[in-house]
Amino acid sequence: MQFKDIIGQKEVKHHLAEMVQHNRLSHALIFLGKEGNGSLLTALAFAQYVVCEKVNGKFTAQSDLSFSGNEVAITDTLEALQEYDSCGICNACVKAAKYAHPDVHFSYPTITGKTDKPKSTDFIQEWREFIQLHPYGNVYDWLQFLEAENKQGNISVEECSDILHMLSLKSFESEFKILIMWMPEYLGKEGNKLLKLIEEPPPNSLFIFVAENEELLLPTILSRCQLIKIPALQDAEIEQVLLGEHKVTPAKAAQIASFSEGNYREAVKLIQHFDENWLNLLKEWLNSTLKTGPAAQVKWIDEMSKHGREKQKQFLRYFNHMLQQSIRMRILGENGVSFIEEKEVELTRRLNKAASIAQQNAIIEELDKATYYIERNANAKMLFHALTIKLYHIIRDNTLITAW
Repeated sequence: MQFKDIIGQKEVKHHLAEMVQHNRLSHALIFLGKEGNGSLLTALAFAQYVVCEKVNGKFTAQSDLSFSGNEVAITDTLEALQEYDSCGICNACVKAAKYAHPDVHFSYPTITGKTDKPKSTDFIQEWREFIQLHPYGNVYDWLQFLEAENKQGNISVEECSDILHMLSLKSFESEFKILIMWMPEYLGKEGNKLLKLIEEPPPNSLFIFVAENEELLLPTILSRCQLIKIPALQDAEIEQVLLGEHKVTPAKAAQIASFSEGNYREAVKLIQHFDENWLNLLKEWLNSTLKTGPAAQVKWIDEMSKHGREKQKQFLRYFNHMLQQSIRMRILGENGVSFIEEKEVELTRRLNKAASIAQQNAIIEELDKATYYIERNANAKMLFHALTIKLYHIIRDNTLITAW
């Protein structure tokens, strides 16, 4: 994985490369960013940059030729370095790109199945395949890939012991021994076993923790690491990839990029469900909640619960987006509303009549919570039933009498 393979994040890439070039590399880093922004890929590209033989001055033109077979590749390599990237063709880069470099180790949530005391090394083949197929995937995708069903992922005490053992060994090829831990939020108190290792690391050891939620990290680990914040992707960056790689129309790309809110994973999912009639589905829900009563609510909830989790999530994101557009319309006027159709503009007008900004923000918060729980296998009927009740109580004092 090279920096050039990652969408956006130009400033972060530049900063990370300069840390290495100017010898300001901390021994423990936390890459913190929401899902779908490429935090894990950035960590993988950074690890490859650290072990790259060209970056470390160990790569000769002769060895360039042994891999490329022509002088053009040497020129491309030098240009890549000028752009703060690994060369991509040295021995170390070839191995790192296959996630098989002997000095780059991985840790991630695992499940019982292969063994009662699972370690990341037990799932290394699945891990390599997962990254290739779902480079912007989240932990839910990973557990589904492992066919975890209702099993919970965990980074176990046995995993921590295995990390201690791996990093106590000498490096094989690189100057550095690197550990990339994805989702350290899944570390329990057993993570405290790593504290001494982080405080007093073996020579030339590098810890890279890739996290999404700072509040769920062990404070003892958080306080010992340098924080690198990975921002959400820009709409324009996602739109460009949708146009180039997914061949969607410009109008569709712009709307999906706006809906995705900087999350490329969600943008890809939205392509699959873009033609769904979310507007009518939302109108039916609002009418049943605010006007037609319990029987209509039960019918709507039964129908929604039959859909897959991805469709349920995309519907909630659509409602979330419409609420955000309603707030924009209230503040900026109708010219401030973007990427919605005329029939959706009418809905945003009604939403503004039905609820204040505070009420709309309260609904957005509940929709975000519901999306979170859907990803964690919440019972759909119970979730949408509870959400319907909350929606009613949030806006009951300002309800429209007419149908939506």
